[in-house]
Parts: sequence; structure tokens; C-alpha cells
Amino acid sequence: MIVPTAIVTAGIISTEIISAAIVSTPAEFVFMTRIKAATTSPSAIEISVLVPVMNEAGNIRPLVEEISAALAGRSFEIIYVDDASTDDSPAELAACAAGIPELRVLRHQTRAGQSAAIRSALLAARGKLIGVLDGDGQNVPADLPALEAALLAETARTGGVGMAAGIRARRQDSPMRLLASRAARWIRRSLLADTHPDSGCGIKILHRSLFLQLPFFNHMHRFMPSLVRRHNGVVVGVEVAHRPRLRGSSKYRILDRLVVGISDIFGVIWLLRRAPRQGDVTEITVTENTVSKSGRTASKGGVGA
Repeated sequence: MIVPTAIVTAGIISTEIISAAIVSTPAEFVFMTRIKAATTSPSAIEISVLVPVMNEAGNIRPLVEEISAALAGRSFEIIYVDDASTDDSPAELAACAAGIPELRVLRHQTRAGQSAAIRSALLAARGKLIGVLDGDGQNVPADLPALEAALLAETARTGGVGMAAGIRARRQDSPMRLLASRAARWIRRSLLADTHPDSGCGIKILHRSLFLQLPFFNHMHRFMPSLVRRHNGVVVGVEVAHRPRLRGSSKYRILDRLVVGISDIFGVIWLLRRAPRQGDVTEITVTENTVSKSGRTASKGGVGA
């Protein structure tokens, strides 16, 4: 199979595929990549959309094109993280990257999970706002502008940072999956005081500065509303569309997800109980006027002594 190799350095980079299947390893062919300077200034990127994928061949190009259409006319980037796929996802991503300049592709050489893939994309992202959606095509990119508008309106009112999280109005999932989600929602509400009605919804937008402060752990993406509130962020819910999966299969088994989710909750409870109590931090600046006043005060004190 053909797999692109991601090259990461301390600086901000983008990669350009220059030839395919040049280097042969015992297990696979590897794309040779080279580093080129990023053509867009980091400060010019308005929003970065992060999409983690693992074995999602057939879902990639349609979703990339939908994201591009939803953000047309904007300064944006799309960052896909391939979590060590073993299907044709790497080749499809390479083909998309060759014709879509806004698309950046990272690859995990070893499978690390959805939260780790999102984290890898976040660390490479340059936008002030971060959009996240699942790579299976069930989230609808056309909802991104509404999420962004709701977030900006709410944070303009409160003067802080936060997250706009999707609420799937008509979920296109199996009855068993819906039942498991209801059980998980009840548990989160009871133990975490998580009042967001759809914490499992994959599509959301939040401020990058806030996202980087959130504690990172495996499966953290399932607890985003609680973690955002832990850092005094506002959470606003927005109704979004939801589609049935047309290609591929889910990577999670219902019982495993429920059992792991319950164990994760105890870790989140620990985090919430030890949440930072730090309020607003202001920097004290020293001006020439302040220095001169301080000098006169010290002089008077010296005379009196």
C-alpha cells in the first residue's frame, strides 16, 4: 500500500508530495516529502478545521470539498490527521492535497486514537479559531458558519473565550447506539454536571487559545463541554444536521465505548475537583510617567527620614 510520511519540525511547515512509491520498506511504500515554507502567514488564518481519520477511504474527498465550500472566501486551512490507516486513505489524502492548497496532511506512523489525532492537528494549526469534525461524513460542514457565529456572539457578550458545540437534531444512528448515547449522557449529567445535551457530537468550534489549555488524555474529545467549563470557558449549543454513514464502518463497539467512557469519567471527576482557581491575570506595565511619580515619592521619603 501507499502511505505518505509526515515530517514535523518545531516551526510551522507544510509538506509537498513530489513523488510516490519511491522508497520501499518491508511493509509498505512511502511517499517522499519535502518541506516548503508556508505560503500563508499564521496570523492570516482565520479558522483551522481539524479532521482525524482512520480507514475512511471514500469519505475523504467529499468531506474536504464540503469544508472548502462552507468556508469559501475565507482564509482557512484543513488539517487531516491519518491515524495509521491501512486502507486507501493515505492515497486519497495525497490526491486531495495535490489539488487543494488549503489541505494539510499529517500521519501517525503508529495508531494513537482520535484524541491524539486531534491533538496532533491542534499543535500544527495556525487559526485563531479551531473547528473539529468527524471524518466519517456524518457531520455536515455547512454547519460550521452557524457554529462560528454563535460562538463569536456569545463571547462578545461575555468577554471571554469558549466553544460552540453541535447538538444533533435528528441523529442518523442505530437504535442501540442511540440507547448507549442516552445512557452515557445520563451518567455525564449525574456525575459531571454536564448539561450539554449532546457531548458526543463531533462538530464544534472553539478558540485555539482555550483548546491548548485543556488537559490532554485519551478520549478527552468526549468530555469537551466539561473541560471547557473547567477553564472558565462558555459553552453554547447549536442545532446541527446529522447524516447516516454512507461508506466504511464505525471504529467503536457500543459496549466498549460505554465501559471505557464510564472509567474515563472518574478521571474527569478528579480533574474537575482540582480545577485551577486562577482568575483574570493582568500584566502591570511601567510607563515613563509611572517611573517619574515613583521617583518623586521615594525622594520625599528620603527627606523625611
